[in-house]
Amino acid sequence: MGEIRVGACSWTDRALVAGGWYPPGRRDAEGRLRHYATRFPLVEVDATYYALPSTRNSALWAERTPAGFRFDVKAFSLLTGHPTRAAALPADLRPVRRDDPGLLDEVWARFSGALEPLRAAGRLGTLLFQFPPGLAPGAPARAVLRACRERTAGWPLAVEFRHPGWWRPEQADATRALLAGLDAAAVAVDTAQGLPGSVPPVAEVTSRDLAVVRFHGRSPAWGTGSKEDRYRHDYAPAELAPWVERIRALADRARETHVLFNNCCGDAAVRAAETMAGLLAPLGTVVSPAGSR
Repeated sequence: MGEIRVGACSWTDRALVAGGWYPPGRRDAEGRLRHYATRFPLVEVDATYYALPSTRNSALWAERTPAGFRFDVKAFSLLTGHPTRAAALPADLRPVRRDDPGLLDEVWARFSGALEPLRAAGRLGTLLFQFPPGLAPGAPARAVLRACRERTAGWPLAVEFRHPGWWRPEQADATRALLAGLDAAAVAVDTAQGLPGSVPPVAEVTSRDLAVVRFHGRSPAWGTGSKEDRYRHDYAPAELAPWVERIRALADRARETHVLFNNCCGDAAVRAAETMAGLLAPLGTVVSPAGSR
C-alpha cells in the first residue's frame, strides 16, 4: 500500500489565520507555515490560481518545511481556461491579446520556472489543473488536455473536472482511459450531490504515482453561491467514514495518495483533516507530520 498524506487546501486562508488555530508567536508568514508543517505533511497552494508564483516564495516554502513535506500547487487560472483579470498577469504581459498563442507559453514558462526551487527540494507533490465547468467531454476538451500535458511534460499532473459529465457512468471509462494515457492523476471530489453542477464522487487511479481526493464540503450552494457559501461545511465523522475504504483502494494502487480539505471556513478544513487522518490511521501508511509525537 502506498503512502497517504492528509492536509488542507491553504495555510494562509484569512478565516483560518483569524480563527485562533495558529498559536501566539506563529502568526507571521514564516511561523504559520512552520507550525502547519508540524501538524500536517501536505498542503495545497491555492494562491497560485490567482497570481503567478515567485521563485523567492517557492524557495522560502522549501526552506521552512521538513524533508518529506509536499506542496500540491494549483495551476494559474489562465492555464486552465478560467477567466483571468488583467491585474493578475505580470505588467509586461497585460497588453498581450488573450488569443495570442505565445501568451500561454510565456505564462507557463514563468509559472514552472518559479516552482523549480520546490521541485529541486523534493517538496512538489503535483500541479493541480482544475478545469472550469464549461470544459465538457468531447473532442475539443480532449485536445485541451493533450495540449496541457505537452506543456507540462516532465511535471507531475493532477486533473480535476468541474463539469459533471466527465464522471457520469456513460463517460467514466473514456475519462479514465484519457487521463491514464496522459499519466495524469484523476482528482476525486466530495461535494453536495443532487445539484445541477454536482460532480459524482468517483475515485479512480489513472497514474501509478499519485491519487488525489479533494473535499469541498457539502453546501447546497455549490456552484451557485459566493465562495464562502459554496465551501461552508463542517464535516462530521460519519460523512468522512465511507471514504476510508475508497482511499484504501486508491492507496493500494498509487505510490502516494493525497487527501485535501477545501471547506475553508475558519478552522473547518484543518479540523476535518485531523479527523480524517485519525480515521485512516489504522491503515498504517498515513504519513505523520514532522512535529507529531
